[in-house]
Amino acid sequence: MTVRITLVAPAVNAALREARFDDDGPLEEAGRAHASSVRRSWGVREEAVFSSPTARCRETALALGLETAEPLAALAGCAMGRWRGRSLAEVADEEGESVAAWLSDPGAAPHGGESLRALRERVGGWLDTPRPAGRLLAVAEPDVVRAAVVHALGTDDRTFWRLDVRPLAAVHLTGRSGRWNLRLGEPSAGPGTAEADA
Repeated sequence: MTVRITLVAPAVNAALREARFDDDGPLEEAGRAHASSVRRSWGVREEAVFSSPTARCRETALALGLETAEPLAALAGCAMGRWRGRSLAEVADEEGESVAAWLSDPGAAPHGGESLRALRERVGGWLDTPRPAGRLLAVAEPDVVRAAVVHALGTDDRTFWRLDVRPLAAVHLTGRSGRWNLRLGEPSAGPGTAEADA
């Protein structure tokens, strides 16, 4: 009984472009157009479609033609407390020691929100939820995609910082009996197409 999960990062919005902690802002027109162009190359045939509850993920799902995407709290981005909407550079100028602690200790949450370890545990719990065999796709915040990969591979939580997730990048996880595999090297046709599954 194999479960195939495709995680797609959202298209660009101002917070992503400006390297700010998400403030639930909408997609930019360029991001929406990019997602729409990607949509044309996908033959999506997932049985279930979800999204992070943020505006940029929900709007990316719509631009990709995934009108039935169900927002899930388990796929919410890391709660960043008082840093929400601020850039990392700005926060580092004001709270250098707090940022250093956050970047070096996955259990730290100096911003008053959620630690990266707590994020990974939450996302890992969603990944490991028993479900019938089949395909599902989720448009998920970049930090959720990172947390999913760290959990799936069983790596140290500090690996989170070594993963880059670009806008509209797709990550493919295949699971069976509590074990996950990461599939790399997707053909240009995109996820869920006959070419991609060959």
